[in-house]
Amino acid sequence: MANIRKGDLVQVISGPTQDRGGDRGKQGRVIGIIADKNRVIVEGVNYVTKHSKVGQTQRGTKTGGIETMEAPIHVSNVALVDPDTKLPARVGFRVETDDRGKTTRVRFFKKSRRVETKKAAKASTKKVAADVDTTEATAEDAN
Repeated sequence: MANIRKGDLVQVISGPTQDRGGDRGKQGRVIGIIADKNRVIVEGVNYVTKHSKVGQTQRGTKTGGIETMEAPIHVSNVALVDPDTKLPARVGFRVETDDRGKTTRVRFFKKSRRVETKKAAKASTKKVAADVDTTEATAEDAN
């Protein structure tokens, strides 16, 4: 089981900084994985210009030219982002058994020890929004 999967939010942790024209510090979603070369393609990171030969389709429209696209980046240069803190975090695996006796491997973030699931991510964003609303209400009541 891989640490990083398609659809995960990752942050580039190595390379030149953004003020030097690099991508370090940028966050984006993983749009593809090349497992045999240990590379991932991250949305909005490592843009390259690709030149393709100009041709014609059967309908007569022109194809080709210069296009920009994301190039693969090595898996060791990105880190998975914890949805709670929005910061890069290390990932571990834990074997859990459900009530039927089925065992599954579950990813968790090392620092927070919180299990990473889609339901938990949605619930935490709703909880944070609710907390912000209550703190604003108490601040208004105090005034």
